[in-house]
Amino acid sequence: MSPVLAGVLQLLALTAALALAYRPLGDHMARVYTSDKHLRVEKWIYKGIGADPNTEMRWPAYLRGVLAFSTVSVLFLYVLQRVQGSLPGSLGFSSIDPDQAFNTAASFATNTNWQSYYGEQAMGHVVQTGGLAVQNFVSAAVGIAVAVALVRGFARTRTGELGNFWADLVRGTVRILLPLSVVAALVLVACGVIQNFSGIHEVGQFTGGNQQWNGGAVASQEAIKEIGTNGGGYFNANSAHPFENPNAFSNLFEVFLLLLIPFALTRTFGRMVGSLRQGYAILATMATIWAGFICLMWWTEFAHHGPAFEIAGGAMEGKETRFGIGASSIFSISTTLTSTGAVNSFHSSNTGLGGGLNLLGMQLGEIAPGGTGSGLYGMLIMAVIAVFIAGLMVGRTPEYLGKKIGTREIKFAACYILVTPALVLVFTAAAMALPTPGHSMTNSGAHGFSEILYAYTSGANNNGSAFAGLNADTQWFNTTIGITMLLGRFLPMVFVLALAGSLAEQKPVPATAGTLRTEKPLFTGLLVGAILIITGLTYFPALALGPLAEGLAS
Repeated sequence: MSPVLAGVLQLLALTAALALAYRPLGDHMARVYTSDKHLRVEKWIYKGIGADPNTEMRWPAYLRGVLAFSTVSVLFLYVLQRVQGSLPGSLGFSSIDPDQAFNTAASFATNTNWQSYYGEQAMGHVVQTGGLAVQNFVSAAVGIAVAVALVRGFARTRTGELGNFWADLVRGTVRILLPLSVVAALVLVACGVIQNFSGIHEVGQFTGGNQQWNGGAVASQEAIKEIGTNGGGYFNANSAHPFENPNAFSNLFEVFLLLLIPFALTRTFGRMVGSLRQGYAILATMATIWAGFICLMWWTEFAHHGPAFEIAGGAMEGKETRFGIGASSIFSISTTLTSTGAVNSFHSSNTGLGGGLNLLGMQLGEIAPGGTGSGLYGMLIMAVIAVFIAGLMVGRTPEYLGKKIGTREIKFAACYILVTPALVLVFTAAAMALPTPGHSMTNSGAHGFSEILYAYTSGANNNGSAFAGLNADTQWFNTTIGITMLLGRFLPMVFVLALAGSLAEQKPVPATAGTLRTEKPLFTGLLVGAILIITGLTYFPALALGPLAEGLAS
C-alpha cells in the first residue's frame, strides 16, 4: 500500500469515528448544560467550595469566577512545583526554578501546556498527577464553560444572565471530561501505554553513560491531555514516545480524542439555540478548513525534491517510522488547528511550507475545530464578523441567530480578534530586536525567525506545541511566553463574556426576506473566506519573513 493511500484511509476512518460520536456526545453535552438537576457528588463539591449552583450570573460575575478560579490554579501549581523537592514521590527531582515554575503554572492553567523542560527529568509523580493532570481537567472545563455562556447569550432574550460558572465548571469536569477520560485511559492501556508509579530504572549501558527510564501514570494523563486539548506530554518526546503512543492504532485514537469534543460542541450549540442546522453550518466550516489543511500538508510533505526524498517516500526527517508522513501530517494539523499542542513528529523538520501550515493553523485562532470550548467561541466570534461584513455589503443591519450585531457587539468581536495577533507580533518583534533572546535560536535566517514566531504564536493561542529548535528555557522566554499565555487566554474571554451579556439582553429580531440565512452553504463559504482573509492580512508579513521565504528558497 502506498503511503498516500494509507494516509487517505486513516483520514476516512477518523472521519467515520468522529461522525459516529458526533450526535450522542453533542446531545449529551447539551443536556448537561441545560439540566436543572445536580448529582450527589456535585452537591458535595458545591458545598465544599461554598458555591450556590442555582444562582444565575451576569457576565461580570461569570468573568470574576473564571479569573478567580484560574488565579488560584496558577498559584497552587506554582507553589507545588517550588516545593517539589520536599514532596514524596518526587523521584529525587529538585524544586523547579521560579521562572520555569511560573511558565509551567501559567501554561497548564491556561490549557496551553507549553513545556520548556524535559518532563521525565524534571517532574515527579505528585506534580505530574496532582498538579499538571488536575489542570488538564479544569482548564478544559473552563474553556467549555465560557463557550456555553456565549451560546446562552445567543439563546436567551431580555436577560443578562449567562448561567452559573461554578455549576458549568463542575458539570463539565464530572459529567463530560472524567467519564470520557476513564474510557480513553483503558483503551490506551490496552494499546500499551504505561500506567504505574514506578521509579527510575537503569535499562542498559550505552556509550557515554547509562540509559534511564522512569514510569508514571501516563495513560490517564494522556487521555485528558488529548480529550481536553491540552497537549503537555509526560515525556519530552510527547506523543512520539512509545510509552505515550505505542502504535498506529493508538496514534489515530489520540487524534480522534483531541477532535472529539471540539467537533461535537457544534451540535451542542445547535441544540441550545434551537436550530441544529446552525450547528451544522459551523461544523461544515470547521471541517472544510481542517480537511483542506491536511491535504495541503500531505502535498508539501509527500512532494519529492531529489533522490533522498524519493527513497524515503517524502520528507521523513523528524517523523516516526511507526506512523509515516500520512499519519504524522494528520496529527500535526489536528493538533495545531486545535489548542492541543501534542506532537508525534518534529515540526521544525517539516518542509518550509509544511511548518508554515502549522503556524497558520494556530494563527487562524485554532477554530477548526479549535480547543475544548475555545474553538466554538472563537468560531462564533468569526461568524459575528462574517455577518457584519455581509451586512455592510448589502446595506442592512447585520443579524445572527435573531440578534442584532450593532456597534457594541462588533467592538467586542473586533477586540477579540485583535488581542492575540498583537501579543504574537509585539513579543516576536521584541525577541528579534533584543540581543539576548536571539542566542536561543539554533538556526539562522528564515527558519530561526520561524522558531521565535512559532513560540509566541503557540503561547498566545494557548496551543503549546513548539518548533523545538528554540531553547526556551531561559528567563526571557519563560517569563514572556508565560505572560503571553495568560493574556492570550483571559483577555479574549473578557470580550467573549461581554459579548454574551450584550446578546442576552436583546430581544429577538424576527427573520424577514432580507435576513441572511446563516445555516446555508453560502454563509459557510463566506465564513471560511472571512477567516482566511482576516488572518492572511494580519500575519502575512510575518509569514513571508519566515516559512514562506524558507519554502520558496528550498
